[in-house]
Amino acid sequence: MPTPRDRQARVATWAAFFVQGLCFATLLTHVIDLQHRFGLSDGDLTLVLLLVPVIAGIGSVVAAPLAARYGSGPVLRISQLGVCAVVALSGWNTELAGLYVLSAVFGLFVGAVDAAMNMQAVAVERRYGMSVLTGFHAVWSVGSMLGAGFNSAFTALGMDLGWSFSIPVAIGAAISAIMLPRLYDRDGERATAQAARTAARVPWRPIIPLCLAMAFLYVGDAAVSNYGTVYMESALSASGWLVPFAYLVYQAAMLLARVPGDFAVRRYGPAPVVRVGAVIAAVGTLGVVAAPGVLVAVLSFGLIGIGLSVIAPQSFSAAGRLGAGAETAIARVNMFNYVGFLVGAAVVGTINDTVDARMAFVPAAVVVALIVPLAKGFQPDPELTAQKVRGSEGQR
Repeated sequence: MPTPRDRQARVATWAAFFVQGLCFATLLTHVIDLQHRFGLSDGDLTLVLLLVPVIAGIGSVVAAPLAARYGSGPVLRISQLGVCAVVALSGWNTELAGLYVLSAVFGLFVGAVDAAMNMQAVAVERRYGMSVLTGFHAVWSVGSMLGAGFNSAFTALGMDLGWSFSIPVAIGAAISAIMLPRLYDRDGERATAQAARTAARVPWRPIIPLCLAMAFLYVGDAAVSNYGTVYMESALSASGWLVPFAYLVYQAAMLLARVPGDFAVRRYGPAPVVRVGAVIAAVGTLGVVAAPGVLVAVLSFGLIGIGLSVIAPQSFSAAGRLGAGAETAIARVNMFNYVGFLVGAAVVGTINDTVDARMAFVPAAVVVALIVPLAKGFQPDPELTAQKVRGSEGQR
């Protein structure tokens, strides 16, 4: 039964996901503005974008021993304020060398935040004794949608780029400073893991479908996040507030789909939900490729958001059902987030540079469709479930 302290930790973890989504969207929806400011070619832009997932993987690895020694709470508090600071500085920076440095530092802090906030989310879920991961991802979508909304509004008002970056990030930094001290401390996290320490070590085989699905998901997400604004401007000649609006719709659709996501999983099971989501996302990505105008493109971005919305939470949830090795499984699955984002940025960026922004979304559609045959790996293993039930009965 969750205590008031557990509820505090849950709200604080919601805040961490919200701020991460806000900062991430604030930066990514300004990609086209940064390209214009520094006169970057499409190839140079791809190189800058590739820095983030590469360094994020390092940040995630570094966060693990720090969290083991000090707890994920301090790691999350420091790294999230680092994310806020770097995003704000990106809006005022006018030097190309500074852009590369800030992109690398952003990746380092983002990787640490992703690892630490998921550690806190897992700890909360253990205390609640039920799936709450989808809720955290829904809150991330709220923050991301707000970040894109700020960009659209500030662009329509003609606000200076520096302030367009800084105002949303200042809000995020204030929320972090107020809420994140309520996260679990190291002892609190360890207490949530006591019940899982007797379970067996997790092999690679059962998590390979989850890792691949996570990677394929983030190929699609990288296409939208990194090149959605580029596509809107270069392929559809959109301008002003419409350029970041597609990303706003993408995140809004993802949020709306995540709200009833747990109900759908309880009713139909995770495998069918993931399978249907992959089909919807693939159709939406093909819609972006074929869109004759802004309206169809924006609706297609919304379909991608709906389809991809359940895959990441269910990947973590499926990994979390694997017993005590769940922490290792979750860490492995999370690393494929960066693999997918890196591959997506590289492939989509190369095609955008050599062909055009419209055709750059074709490989994303193909890769997302490959999640369909992987969906069966999300179904709970009846034998493992029975073992866990027998184990819990033996402890009574």
